[in-house]
Parts: sequence; structure tokens; C-alpha cells
Amino acid sequence: MPQITSIVSEALQRQVRNLLPSQDGFTEDLQAQNVIVPIVDLTPTAEGSSLPSYLQTALTLSDATVFSFSNSATTIANTPGFWQVNVNITTRALTSDNNIANLNVTDGTTTKTLVGITTDAVSTGDITSNYIVVVICLSAGESITISSSEDTCFVRGSARQLATLDGTLINPTGFAPQ
Repeated sequence: MPQITSIVSEALQRQVRNLLPSQDGFTEDLQAQNVIVPIVDLTPTAEGSSLPSYLQTALTLSDATVFSFSNSATTIANTPGFWQVNVNITTRALTSDNNIANLNVTDGTTTKTLVGITTDAVSTGDITSNYIVVVICLSAGESITISSSEDTCFVRGSARQLATLDGTLINPTGFAPQ
């Protein structure tokens, strides 16, 4: 015999209100039943008109901002939104100087190093390589910069905007939902 039980959980009710705005203000408690009820998923992901998140981050020929340099600094991105930055930093020790590479976010006044790599020159000829993938949220007026301290500190990578600042996803160029 089917049974229906009230569930009194503010956390679950808040999640229902967030996911289903039309239910905001609905005053009845959530209920559970011991009857198997088939569920039909009507979300865009289930119907195939949107990409799963791991495919949405794909790089394309026209979407990737690529960079390659040493002994300098460059601005990678300055458009507000969510950015994925893929960076490979390779250093070769030729002197006793340290090789330093920094991935920064700046607003022009304040700079924060999100990822910093320092390679001590222990022995001439030593080579070190680091691969980093990071997602950064830029606000208006902010930039992502990368710097390299020496000619022997090579920075190479790409960046791609994944979403606007309000969270609207930016699909890879060429993706056409079916």
C-alpha cells in the first residue's frame, strides 16, 4: 500500500525553491512516497542540446588565446567572466639566478599571484617543467597576467573564456546543438 510522508527540511525546501523558482512561496511541506515513480529528465543536457561541462571547456582553433614568451610579462585576458588558463612553464638553469614565473590577477592597483613557480638554479643545465590548469573569475577592470623572470624561463599556454560574469556558458566555436 502506498504511503506518503512529509519531509520537513529547510535545506531541501530552499533547494527546491532555487531550482524551481515557480515553487517559491509554495507553503506545503515536501513529501516522499514509497512508490516507484518514473522520472523524465527534460533538461537541456538530457535532450542533448547542451554540452556536458567537461566538453564545454574544449579548446578550438578560434577560441584559444595562445601565448609563448620568456623574460617578460603579458596580459592573457581582461574580459570579465570565467577563464580557463592552461600554462606550461619550463626553466633551464644556466646561472645561479632563480627562474620565477607568476600567474597573476590584477586590477591595475593590486596584484595577486595565484600561482607562482620558482626554480632554484642548483646545477647548470637542470631543466624543470610544470603544467598548470586553473579557472579564474575576472571582475570588470581586472586582468590575468603571466610573467617570466629570465630568458631561460619559458612560458607557453592558452586561455579560453568559459562563461560570462553572470554565468552564461560560452560553448566552443562550431558547436551546434541538435
